[in-house]
Amino acid sequence: MGYQLLWVVVMFTFMTLGGGKGSTAGEVGNPNDLMGLRSFKAGIRSDTSGRLKTWVGSNCCKWAGISCDNTTGRVTELRLPGFISTEEAPIQTSMEGWLSPSITLLTSLEVIDLSEQGDISGEIPPLIGFCLPKLKKLYLLRNNLSGQVPESIGKLSNLEELFLQENNFSGFLPSSLGNLKSLTRLSLYSNQFSGTIPDSVTNLTKLVSLDLHSNSLTGHIPEKIGELQVLQELDLSNNRLSGKLPISLTNLTAISSILLDGNYLEGEIPFPSAPGKMPSLGFLGLQNNRLTGRIPDAFGYLVSLQRLNLANNGLKGAVPSSLGNLSALRELYLNGNQLSGKLPKSLGQLSQLMLLTISHNLIEGSLPRELSSLQGLQTLDMSFNRLKLTSIPDWVFKMPSLGQIFMAGCGIQGKIPEILQAMPSLLQELDLSVNHLTGSIPAWIGSLTELYSLNLSRNALVSKIPDTITNLHALGMLDLHSNKLTGSVNQVFKIGRSYAAGPLSYIDLSDNSFSSGFEKIGGTQLGIQLLNLSHNFLKGRIPSSIGGFRSMQSLDLSYNGFGFNLPGSLGNVSSLETLKLQKNQFTGIIPHGLLKLKKLKELDLSDNLLEGEIPAGKPLSDFPKNSYSGNRGLCGKPLAPCKV
Repeated sequence: MGYQLLWVVVMFTFMTLGGGKGSTAGEVGNPNDLMGLRSFKAGIRSDTSGRLKTWVGSNCCKWAGISCDNTTGRVTELRLPGFISTEEAPIQTSMEGWLSPSITLLTSLEVIDLSEQGDISGEIPPLIGFCLPKLKKLYLLRNNLSGQVPESIGKLSNLEELFLQENNFSGFLPSSLGNLKSLTRLSLYSNQFSGTIPDSVTNLTKLVSLDLHSNSLTGHIPEKIGELQVLQELDLSNNRLSGKLPISLTNLTAISSILLDGNYLEGEIPFPSAPGKMPSLGFLGLQNNRLTGRIPDAFGYLVSLQRLNLANNGLKGAVPSSLGNLSALRELYLNGNQLSGKLPKSLGQLSQLMLLTISHNLIEGSLPRELSSLQGLQTLDMSFNRLKLTSIPDWVFKMPSLGQIFMAGCGIQGKIPEILQAMPSLLQELDLSVNHLTGSIPAWIGSLTELYSLNLSRNALVSKIPDTITNLHALGMLDLHSNKLTGSVNQVFKIGRSYAAGPLSYIDLSDNSFSSGFEKIGGTQLGIQLLNLSHNFLKGRIPSSIGGFRSMQSLDLSYNGFGFNLPGSLGNVSSLETLKLQKNQFTGIIPHGLLKLKKLKELDLSDNLLEGEIPAGKPLSDFPKNSYSGNRGLCGKPLAPCKV
């Protein structure tokens, strides 16, 4: 309160001294404007853009980022965004320092843009509403500002856009926000606001976009929010809002985007109530909540929907056939619910559909052939339902745009479908895990040259990995765990060898019967982040070249027959967070180089033949005794002290 009173006195002093009077444009700027800008500059310690270096002399209207009224000579715009567009290329600059409250001396300001500077700290001046009556746009997004939004903000009757997202603001949202009758866009996401959403925001009848996601807001959605007739985007995701959506939300007649995901909203979906409601609703996201009941048949009235996301709730019952009326729908997310029954044939009418994911539900029966009409479908995910397909219908592989197929846990039997190699589209992702596939991985798998992700885990595949797998230069994820594969793993480490590091970052070959190949990894695939070769019959030593895998975060070689000394080069894998080498035959001492693994969170060296003193220091001394148990020759913290 004393701070606010001080600034009232300061502003009154300047006004009574005549400093607030306008002056014609010339070589000397308005005294208040000059003082406010110089105080702002004084609070900034560094400016990588170099714009503040131009702030010399007394004609502030010629300074970089400053615009003035030609008649009065008063500063009307302060534009110093961190992201600058140039003729050559956009560049990101930054300012570090403190936002001076003296910025409120510029009483004719219409625009303040200090967005995306990153390191500007301080608070919004508490008197901003009293001092800047002409302000139309306030952009302070992506900085390090904190404190509360002052109640005086409601005095900015001309404010049209308020962007404060991605800062450290906290406290309650002021009820005075409802006085901003000219406001069209309000963006406060990714802060630490708490309390309820004030009912007064429903007074903002010109509001087009309201974004409050990723805060700590609680309570109910204001019931009259449905009266915001021109609202196009509403994002309240990732808060702790509770309760049901109010029935009045159905009164939104020009909304084109509602995103309420992550709020832990509960109860049934109460809208739309009748035809003609929400005719412009383009994006509806209710994912990651606790919504229950059925998907309303009335959803078929939302004829402008392009994206519908109801994922990860508790919805039950059948998928309503009325969804087939959504002729503009491009993306449909129904995954992670308890939906049951058969898929309606009407989904084949969604001619614009590009993505369909209904995984992790209780859907049964066969896939309706009408889905083959979806000529633009790019992603189909039917994983983990009760389909029991036995085989994938041939028409799936004939869809002209399909590039991602996810059919894990669908009861598929027999060999990997040969028709995959004749698909009209370029297959990018294939997940046939947790099925009953038998036979070997076919040599023609190497013809799928655009494949980025291949998951054939938890099947009954046998024999060796074909040499042709090295043709999959785009492969980034390979998961073959829990099969009956044999032979060498060396082919996998040749994938993408023609590239500097190769795109492959995730390899899981665990729970098979591989017996060789790891000792030949050389310096290939340096971009691997996860490597799991556990529960195989691999032998020999860990090659010293393992130290070149600087991106690796998880290495699991447990339950094999590896032996010899641990290579000291393991200490060079600086990104390593998980190292599991238990149940092998490693001998010798633990290398001191492992003390360099500062990011290590999980370590298991148990049940080997290691000896000597455990290197003293973090992180090795922080792990429990069972990380080292079963090595009779080891001593030192956390085990018993070594005998002198």
